[in-house]
Amino acid sequence: MITMSAAPQEDALSLAETQPAGNVGRMKILIIEDDLEAAAYLTKAFREAGIVADHASDGESGLFMGSENTYDVIVIDRMLPRRDGLSVISELRRKAIHTPVLILSALGQVDDRVTGLRAGGDDYLPKPYAFSELLARVEVLGRRKGTPDQEVVYRVGDLELDRLSHEVRRGGKEIPLQPREFRLLEYLMKNAGQVVTRTMLLENVWDYHFDPQTNVIDVHVSRLRSKIEKDYNQPLLKTIRGAGYMIKDEG
Repeated sequence: MITMSAAPQEDALSLAETQPAGNVGRMKILIIEDDLEAAAYLTKAFREAGIVADHASDGESGLFMGSENTYDVIVIDRMLPRRDGLSVISELRRKAIHTPVLILSALGQVDDRVTGLRAGGDDYLPKPYAFSELLARVEVLGRRKGTPDQEVVYRVGDLELDRLSHEVRRGGKEIPLQPREFRLLEYLMKNAGQVVTRTMLLENVWDYHFDPQTNVIDVHVSRLRSKIEKDYNQPLLKTIRGAGYMIKDEG
């Protein structure tokens, strides 16, 4: 639920009506909010600021819309019916959908904000808040579109990963991967040429924020390596002893 004082709401409408859209023009966002009155207010205010705003009233609908449509930013309430906000974000990230997400929540303690960001959120705004601040934060997140993290296709040598179609090819030949293998390869290719530690993989691929003390990473890396390097002379995925892994083209 969104909680805003009367004064900030009035300021928001005057801001949206009198100021030019500027950099936020032509943006398209998704608002996932179960409070219909608050959602209607936000939708109206964003549209008056020059931003196209769609609305979903529960987590499941929001997940579907966020998965099936392209948005510049998703604004999501943390507490939602059918599926909570953090679960929606985690599922979007699992599907390799990296639309910037701003979390709205009455839970504003440091631990709450950290939990939200670690779940895959890009920004966290506690309630109550002023619409002018929300608008500014959405504008900043919208500028991230087109940055390296938003690239559609990653390439390392003759290996290509398409984040939209979920296809992986090497030398033009398609390589079928399981969902977890795809996420692992995606993260490695996103950080091509850099050492990726076990901790980084646990947090960003498995959503673990502790070490389960298993060989799950080694097993998946081994399977992935066999798939992307079998029948190819040039190895790409390297184990950096005592540090982690790196994917790099040295050809």
